[in-house]
Amino acid sequence: MSSSTTSRPFRVAIIGSGPAGVYAADILTKSQEVAGGDVDVSIDIFEAYPAPYGLIRYGVAPDHPRIKGIVNALHKVLDRGDIRFFGNVTYGRDLSLADLQAHYDAVIFATGAIKDAELNIPGIELDGSYGGADFVSWYDGHPDVSREWPLTAKEIAVIGNGNVALDVARVLSKHAEDLLVTEIPDNVYAGLKESPVTDVHIFGRRGPAQVKFTPLELRELSHSRDVDIVLYEEDFDFDEASDTAIKTNNQIKTMVNTLTNWLVEQEDDDSRPAASRRLHLHFLHSPVEITGEDGKVTGIKFERNELDGTGNARGTGEFIDYPVQAVYRSVGYFGSELPEVGFDAKRGVIPNDAGRVVDQDGTPVPGLYATGWIKRGPVGLIGHTKGDALETIGCLLEDRLGLPVAEHPGEADIVELLESRGVDYTTWEGWNKLDAHEKQLGASYVPQPGNDVVRERVKVVDREEMIGISNK
Repeated sequence: MSSSTTSRPFRVAIIGSGPAGVYAADILTKSQEVAGGDVDVSIDIFEAYPAPYGLIRYGVAPDHPRIKGIVNALHKVLDRGDIRFFGNVTYGRDLSLADLQAHYDAVIFATGAIKDAELNIPGIELDGSYGGADFVSWYDGHPDVSREWPLTAKEIAVIGNGNVALDVARVLSKHAEDLLVTEIPDNVYAGLKESPVTDVHIFGRRGPAQVKFTPLELRELSHSRDVDIVLYEEDFDFDEASDTAIKTNNQIKTMVNTLTNWLVEQEDDDSRPAASRRLHLHFLHSPVEITGEDGKVTGIKFERNELDGTGNARGTGEFIDYPVQAVYRSVGYFGSELPEVGFDAKRGVIPNDAGRVVDQDGTPVPGLYATGWIKRGPVGLIGHTKGDALETIGCLLEDRLGLPVAEHPGEADIVELLESRGVDYTTWEGWNKLDAHEKQLGASYVPQPGNDVVRERVKVVDREEMIGISNK
């Protein structure tokens, strides 16, 4: 029997409550616009953490003001009441694929990518070598990471030229007091306050016209108090492909102009008092080896590159050593394998065709779909996720009439299953309680003498505390 022969709503489970999952749910509720015909849907979103929003809560630097707008948009979708939220429910532990298939007509995986992509160079295993994504999880108050982070280095290297690399470098170089206006947890503030850092170096493999960050993220670097930006004239190399990109792409033109202006200002202004911290931007550097003594990082070696005319870089045979005591790799995110679902270990994604999950032979698996980074890899900005979700939902609706029918489709059935297993799940009502609690913590903050900081929120980190507040 297909779902078209029943009078009940079409039941869909979405695994992941980040932008990918919420956008997919929102588009599915507007199925008349997508499929040209109204589809009665019932949607449940399952999230491994007690709180919603995924990458927005646990993967973006807290000092990004534009993120607040994205959170507000996601909140409006989930606050309408036509999509149920189940937090603190882990796929593969609390619910199996068979459980989901028994209770839903279709399952959409929107689990994103939270791990660091590998960087295979000698010394990567040394004490003081860290993944940028792990550091992001720490300063964003991820409930499953240590509350402590070893911030003992005075000189730090950050490898990567994307937005995450800039976030990592900016947070490392910023004075802790200047982050108090954000939602950073108390343990993160305490850790950053004790950091002795003086110099943070960001290294990119190609030139200024090939960077992967965006103008907004770049400009934010210059907003840090008592942090000088340092650039190097020898790193400003532009080949034919660079010139073409600058002429045809306004975003690249803006970033190159910004960097070039900073370089000129730096050379012209020798009278300005030096800041206590410096943020160095290096281009045309490929990491070769992390060096160390007694198992700890003491430096990093790079090969100087040159552009080859196509915008790609090639080594020159010249090597440079930088003394650093910590190295953060921010060369990209990588997806995690999910139980009972295929996985492309090279790309870090669920194998799929336009969002339809496929088996080893490339045949679509009925009722299984993917969207977001676990579908296409960790590329593109958050806004790209909407178009991605639209494609996946279009395929789901196209397949809908031929999908197998769930055996236990009642909305109460999944609740009974979770409760029978003792899963301490949270709800949207619970998130609103936690949300209000975190805002109250911010409102209750007592500024130190001479500091008039107003805190909008203080993020709760401990998982059990989050669950307790949500479910009281």
